Amino acid sequence: MTSRFSFPALPLRRRWLAGIALACALPTFATAQTAATPPRVKFATTAGDIVVEVYPDKAPKTVANFLQYVNDKHYDGTVFHRVIDNFMVQGGGYDTKYAERKTRPPVAHEGREALAGGLRNEVGTLAMARTNDPQSATAQFFINVKDNAFLDATPIPPGDPVPRFEYQGRVYTNVKRADLLASPQLYGYTVFGRVVTGMEVVNRIKGMPTGAGGPFPSDVPRTPVVIQSATVLK
Repeated sequence: MTSRFSFPALPLRRRWLAGIALACALPTFATAQTAATPPRVKFATTAGDIVVEVYPDKAPKTVANFLQYVNDKHYDGTVFHRVIDNFMVQGGGYDTKYAERKTRPPVAHEGREALAGGLRNEVGTLAMARTNDPQSATAQFFINVKDNAFLDATPIPPGDPVPRFEYQGRVYTNVKRADLLASPQLYGYTVFGRVVTGMEVVNRIKGMPTGAGGPFPSDVPRTPVVIQSATVLK
């Protein structure tokens, strides 16, 4: 197909929408290994504790942005305001009265970089929520409770124009690279961490009855799940 390049819009909703002897003998190696350990954040919630680790080597700007919000206590007192069983649980933006927290300017989208580093929207991974504008992610995040491959960024094949590109079952030929790089549907959602302990808590949250709450007509847990504190673990 060589006609004008376009994509069908995705059905997204606003702001969606991880041996002692050897150590003594090799202290330098142990120190380097410790320095490379991914940062971890503990969410103490009214449903239980969730610990995630984040990957600055794969999504550096996203992780720095997230950790700054943690250190600023932005998440303390916020709720999981969007919960969909067999999809994801989302939070980090609204307090217990559903007032939206103020945020800093959006962070640059790093979906393709994270994907190249092996991070995908699969069970237990942590990703940034955003509007339909790929460059709109601020503080809200979601935890995937199933494999959501359709949320992953779409890799762009080499070449300009790109000789052949397939998307959602359709084949496009000789597409300008700039058109592909600018297409919002191809950005996906930036994965930057994963749950390391407390996935049973996430599963408990995902199964809660939901309904209307605050400005949201649906998907809000009837029993609020509050993030009491978010702390970087030392």
